[in-house]
Amino acid sequence: MAEGHSPLSQFEIRTLVPMKLGEIDLSFTNSSVFMVLTVLTVSAFLLFGIRRAQLVPGRWQSLAELSYIFIANLVRDTVGTEGRAYFPFIFSIFMFVLFGNMWGMIPYSFTFTSHIVVTFSMALVIFVGVTLIAIAKHKLRFFSFFMPPGVPLYMAPLLIPIEIISYLSRPISLSVRLFANMLAGHTLPKVFAGFVISLGIFAGWLPLAFIVALTGLEIVIAFLQAFVFAILTCLYLNDALHLH
Repeated sequence: MAEGHSPLSQFEIRTLVPMKLGEIDLSFTNSSVFMVLTVLTVSAFLLFGIRRAQLVPGRWQSLAELSYIFIANLVRDTVGTEGRAYFPFIFSIFMFVLFGNMWGMIPYSFTFTSHIVVTFSMALVIFVGVTLIAIAKHKLRFFSFFMPPGVPLYMAPLLIPIEIISYLSRPISLSVRLFANMLAGHTLPKVFAGFVISLGIFAGWLPLAFIVALTGLEIVIAFLQAFVFAILTCLYLNDALHLH
């Protein structure tokens, strides 16, 4: 299969403005473009929604308020009242991932959430952040997180390493879940698109119908993955604030 027609060619990073700082590559790429577009789109969506706030909200105001209320309720239900201080961060994460996923649904665009380096970077920031919050609040009592209450002391040599490995694997599981779903979701329709061309006009309608169904499913998955990323962030924050 030619490189340009490969299902994986859509994930190729292309340098647009080469920049280097010593040995560090700071080039502006197609991934950078869609990250900037995502930030601008989210900002425009929220600013346009509240630009002329009314008692009876219009269409855009309703969408902006629903987004706000959705994440506010999520934070309240999973973290409690202590989570209010972290609402702006969680809301920003959710909107960034959601709009990044949705940008990727546009033909010939780029899905930066399908790259493990992007999702892992976000997950690592979350992991380090909640760990620092937990240590700042609980001091040395933070380490009791690795020894569940009520467990016999003789089980400690077995349970503590398991709990530590489980804790350290959080950024990996958080990042891989988003990356793998977006990668698979964008690869499969392009694979079936190849069947449409090869089968021709008479038999090609079947894979074409499957592509349409997959596209609808991928839109749902794009939202669900943003929601999962946000709710797992809330759960990690809840653990940091309340330990067990």
